[in-house]
Amino acid sequence: MQTAPHPITALRRQRRISQLELGLRAGVSQRHLSCIETGRAQPGRATLLALLDALDAPLEARNTALLAAGLAPQYSRHALDAEPLAPARQALERLLHAPGAAPALVIDAEWNLLMANAGVQRLLELLGIPFPAGQPNLLDFLLGPQGLRGCVLNEAEVCGEVLHRARREALHVPALAARLQALGPLPDWPLPQVQAPLLFTRLRAQDGQVLSLFSIFSSFGAPLDVTLASLRIEHLFPADAPTAQALGIG
Repeated sequence: MQTAPHPITALRRQRRISQLELGLRAGVSQRHLSCIETGRAQPGRATLLALLDALDAPLEARNTALLAAGLAPQYSRHALDAEPLAPARQALERLLHAPGAAPALVIDAEWNLLMANAGVQRLLELLGIPFPAGQPNLLDFLLGPQGLRGCVLNEAEVCGEVLHRARREALHVPALAARLQALGPLPDWPLPQVQAPLLFTRLRAQDGQVLSLFSIFSSFGAPLDVTLASLRIEHLFPADAPTAQALGIG
């Protein structure tokens, strides 16, 4: 039976880095690195952390590698509503619900929608789409045949960019890869070939108005918790005055 590769091997292959290059980056000989990856040598904590730093490994992957080596994980993983994350959660709420805030939402590494503001609700009302129930997933909502995709006028550009970005991220997030697989066959959207400095999402509202938006993503600057490291906030800013007026953003 084929065994799973060592966590360092998996990360190195994802980044298409040779053992020699990784060893040079981390100050570890190629021979010793080979022994680590094949299980003939067990790295100390300092060596393993140096390798993970050189690979720019996500926090969750660092914990996995440490546990595989029989070492204690380095980073916590609290639920977003847990008390230790209260300051971060309050900061997210201030960002989302600031006066005059554009539509904004918080998603995790699997693209699960965790928080959204009134601007998102207003946007969906303009489009005639109900807010998804339960624990919605943004990929399902954007790319699924019954989701937002039906309102996107430049579907190939927008959905192509979303799909390619999700596939890149899925290389490091197995649960996201499974989510993409569960979506089933999707159109073969190409990568967007636009000359503008930003990709605008153009949506047809219920009344026929065309809404034009662009995204800005923000994240925590120095997260030391797996949950916080996975979060990003997407701000949807109006690209023209009519869209700003329709959304009530002055």
